[in-house]
Amino acid sequence: MPDVMNQAGRRWPGQVLRISVSRHAVSVVRTSLWRRHVQPLVRLAFSPEDAAAHHDHQALGIALRDVLAGLDVQGWPVRMVLADELVRMWQVTPPAQASRLADIEAAAALRFFALYGEAAAGWHLCGDWDTRAPFFAAAIPRPLLAMLERLAQELDMAIVAVQPQMVAAWNHWRRAVKPGAWFGQVHDGLLALGIVDGGRLRAVRTVLLPAGAAHDWLTQTVQREALLAGVEPPELLQLCGAVPLALAKPAGPGQTPVTLLGAALPGEAMPGGEAR
Repeated sequence: MPDVMNQAGRRWPGQVLRISVSRHAVSVVRTSLWRRHVQPLVRLAFSPEDAAAHHDHQALGIALRDVLAGLDVQGWPVRMVLADELVRMWQVTPPAQASRLADIEAAAALRFFALYGEAAAGWHLCGDWDTRAPFFAAAIPRPLLAMLERLAQELDMAIVAVQPQMVAAWNHWRRAVKPGAWFGQVHDGLLALGIVDGGRLRAVRTVLLPAGAAHDWLTQTVQREALLAGVEPPELLQLCGAVPLALAKPAGPGQTPVTLLGAALPGEAMPGGEAR
């Protein structure tokens, strides 16, 4: 493992580590809140056998601890980015005459139960809370969150944020998304489609990206998800992340137009091992 962080023992104001975690890989990137400087430090991809074992949060914690053991992370603030497969995301419609945070938190918990068939007690809920309009919510398993907090305490790191991958990518690219367009992210063999309305992320649909996926498949998928959501198909789909070459080509007549935004997050490894 490269001895990169030894050079980062002196942390300048505004510098933060971003640690991205999935069942397939862990990556560590040094970023700055004040400058557009991003330095990838290390990325470790797991074997299929290891990835299967990482359905257990403790096994994932061991792998994460092994990655960080070779880095000097003491005293660093950290943003944790969790792959969408590790969390749950959904849209919440606030109840009529809702006026308190407790009202919409209860609505989010009820919607969670309706969608997933289990109580939200075992999950940490967060959201773009709004009493006046539908909003987007996410849930992180409490055992996973507790594991990350223990790890941060052991290594003397300060967690400043924990975000789903899709939310982190949306926050980075939202100003680049054009009116009438949807936002999409390709990550770990999945396509996360962000249904955008009025400049806000209203819902996310995650589908498995099949081998050889091309524009015919993408157009059918987008139209199906629009029908299920009860909205019009987008005029444009703007994609970020590890977009397959077949989808990076121009769309044909009758197909959903696609434009590429770049890496899902600054410094994230792209196909071929390059980092943007």
